[in-house]
Amino acid sequence: MDELYKFRKEAEFRRFSPRTIETYEGCLRKFFEAVRKDYREITKKDVREFLEELQARKVAGGTMHVYLNAIKFFFEGIMHRNFRIDIKYSRRPKKIPVFLNKEEVKRMLEEVHNLKHRLIIEVLYGGGLRVSELINLKVKDIEINKGYGFVREGKGGKDRIFVLSKVVQDKLKNLIEIEKLEKQNFVFITNRKWKYSDESVREIIKKAAKFAGINKKIGCHTLRHSFATHQIENGYSLNEVQAMLGHKSPETSMIYVHMASPNMLNIKSPLDSL
Repeated sequence: MDELYKFRKEAEFRRFSPRTIETYEGCLRKFFEAVRKDYREITKKDVREFLEELQARKVAGGTMHVYLNAIKFFFEGIMHRNFRIDIKYSRRPKKIPVFLNKEEVKRMLEEVHNLKHRLIIEVLYGGGLRVSELINLKVKDIEINKGYGFVREGKGGKDRIFVLSKVVQDKLKNLIEIEKLEKQNFVFITNRKWKYSDESVREIIKKAAKFAGINKKIGCHTLRHSFATHQIENGYSLNEVQAMLGHKSPETSMIYVHMASPNMLNIKSPLDSL
């Protein structure tokens, strides 16, 4: 479909994440299949009727929001047409995210006997990384002796610094030396020399939680929530946690924190205080 090709080219040019591109493309595909018109002839009324049909089918508010954003991006961002749609829908209320306490993180790590798998969890939790940021981490992106690394083109296409726990620094040096990794190599690769997938990392965390007797429903992002929560417990402020997580605004980080004076100097990883 010509319209989906246009969308993908523009989204890739703007450095949308692969997951966002896939999600928006799926929404647009369903929209164009439902409307059955040449995209140049689609009107605001067509869009409204499509969204109202989703409402009638009791589609969740969050899903409605994604459809609307995908359609708006295509017509406003690519076709340069004004498609402001005033349609009300109920968004799912935000839930407090599941996180682990420090003792649970400690138990999880103790149950992981594969050294590389344990290091994956330590870097993920110790730096507050998203799983996509961890699996795309390259040797050239980490300054082990200086205790920090760089997330390259994270969510929203932005770079940021993350902290490398003292616990992982020698382990990372040994990993790089043993596996003879070059600067351009991914830090975490499988025995077949492939980059880890997010599914593989998710399975590592799931097994570790199970063996540790943790009954909470957790995933890779649970460790990021835990990182943020424990940094607040360690005395860091909203602005500091916002910067560490790479959030655009303080409101996104507000669920973890209360306001305090910002100070990003001498940040330590929560992994060092377990």
